[in-house]
Formats: sequence, structure tokens, C-alpha cells
Amino acid sequence: MSPLTSQTKRQRKSTVCPQKTPNPRWPWSMASLDHPGSPGWTGPISQCTPRTRQEVLPSGPDLPCPGPEEHLEAQDSPSSNSSMTTRELQEHWQREKSGWRHVKLLFEIASARIEERRVSKFVMYQVVVIQTGSFDSDKAVVERRYSDFERLQKALLKRFGPELEDVAFPRKRLTGNLSAETICERRLELRDYLRLLYAVRAVRRSREFIDFLTRPELREAFSCLRAGQYARALDVLGGVLPLQEKLTAHCPSATVPVLCAMLVCLRDLERPAEAFAVGERALQRLRARESHRYYAPLLDAMVRLAYALGKDFASLQGRLDDSQLRRPTHRGFTLKELTVREYLS
Repeated sequence: MSPLTSQTKRQRKSTVCPQKTPNPRWPWSMASLDHPGSPGWTGPISQCTPRTRQEVLPSGPDLPCPGPEEHLEAQDSPSSNSSMTTRELQEHWQREKSGWRHVKLLFEIASARIEERRVSKFVMYQVVVIQTGSFDSDKAVVERRYSDFERLQKALLKRFGPELEDVAFPRKRLTGNLSAETICERRLELRDYLRLLYAVRAVRRSREFIDFLTRPELREAFSCLRAGQYARALDVLGGVLPLQEKLTAHCPSATVPVLCAMLVCLRDLERPAEAFAVGERALQRLRARESHRYYAPLLDAMVRLAYALGKDFASLQGRLDDSQLRRPTHRGFTLKELTVREYLS
């Protein structure tokens, strides 16, 4: 048989043979608009792809939450066993997306003052954080010294080095740090520095950046709570909460420890109605998050408050019972036991 004849037969065979059908047990073996993960897929993918709030949410190290079990919100998302059609899923995500709001913050160094200690003098810079786009009645004010900014810069460089190439940090001066001219110049430099940092998405959502603006006040507040100074703790917590809410708008559960600490303070100050209202705010941030370490202790505290106030506590008790059935624990901490453990280090 000649080579030409063999080639002709092979060509005929390839023309006549039908195309092999992909194994139905492996649906991803063909590209189809009906299969998630295929090149043509346009529908939402639950569990595999993180939800977005105009930006992809961070994970793991970017969490601003002090506790080890804090995670980004994944609430209200359809489960993998949902019977919703593709159209219904798309409509669901469209409704969710329309409710998301991007928070933009403006940083100012409003003033500076010289503080004198026993062996040193230094400048305290007043940092004001304002939410743009509308009138912000809860502008946040904190004080930080140059060495605090310097520690922040070192921590950020260690983690985000290449991303901070265009972020200029005010240079250190050996003399003249307390002169009016230097202070005025540094105020502007530090203001620009914070604005540049906030413009970098990974930085503004990092633990380092958020801790720089909130951790000193939070440590003071929780220290007062542990000492039984509930009025002082409540005052500090009320001042830092608006700032924490602004910085962690992408992760609402980050404020749960603060809200729960406020509940404990108000309850021990015999202000149960206010404590219950704060607890409702905390529960809203834990919607469908029964795995959160504060979920069951918070519900237990709310049941007791509702009973004392003559409110309907049956629904809260039902939620608590369901949670304990699904996630049984040998010994659960009370809400106060959890809060006093925050910010110990």
C-alpha cells in the first residue's frame, strides 16, 4: 500500500468519525456558558470568588479585627445548594451591589502642640479624619507624635515595600524639631503622607494602618474596662468607634468587640435600655455569622437584657438555642469574659 493511499484513508476516517462527547461526569471538560469556571461563564460564582464592594475584599492579614476569628463579611450570599436560577442569582447580586457604598476619607493635621515630659519634649499632632461626600457629624480626632508615624512607616515598608515607592515620608531632623517653622512644615508633610497611604488600597485596609489610628485609644478603653472604670471606658470607646467604623466599612464585624464592650459598660452602669440598643447594633453586624466568637455570648447577654426590660426575648433565645445546637461548646465565655481579654498585648 502506497503512503498516499494510507494518508487518504486516515483523512477519510477523521472526517467520518463523530466528535467525542465529553464525559458527563466531568462537566468542566468543555467550555460552556452554563458551567461556572468556563471561559464563557458570566454568572456569579458562590464560595469560589470573593464578594466585591466596588473592590475585591482583602483576606487574612488585612483584617483589622483584633480577635483571631475575625473574617470578612460573607453574609446574605446564596449558599452552594441554592435552588435559585441564574437570572435570580444575577438579580440578587445586582440588588446587593446597589446597596454597597464606598467610603472615602479625608485626613487633616488640624493643629500641633508641644508636650513636655520629665526628660523630653515632643510635638503632638492632631489628626482629624472626615468622611467625604456628605456632612460628617462624627469626625474623628486622635493625637500622634512623629515617632508614632515613624513606626508606622517602618511596619508598612516591611510589608508593602514596593507599593510605597511613591509615598514620601517626612525626613527626620536632628535639630529644630520644636521650632514653629518646622512644626508647620511637618504638619503639611504628615497630612500628605496619610493621604498617600490611604490612596493605596492594600495599605488602607491593613492591620498596621488601622491600628495606628485606633489601637492606642482602644487599649486605653479596654484597660479601663478591666479596671472597672466603666464610665471612662465608655467615653473613650464612644470617641474611637466612629473612626473605627470609617476605617473598617469593608468589614462591619470589626467593630463588634467595641460595641460589646460598650454593652458591658452600659449594663454595669445600670443603663440597660442603652445597652440593649448597642447590642442590637452589634447583632446587625453579625447577621448570619454564627461562627463568630462573639455571636453566642452576645445573644446570651441580649436575652438577659430583653427579659429585664420586658421585651420579647423568645426570638433571641430561639436564635441562641439554634446556634448552640449547631455549634455545641463545652464551656462558653460570657460576653464580659471575652471583652476583658481584648487588647491585652
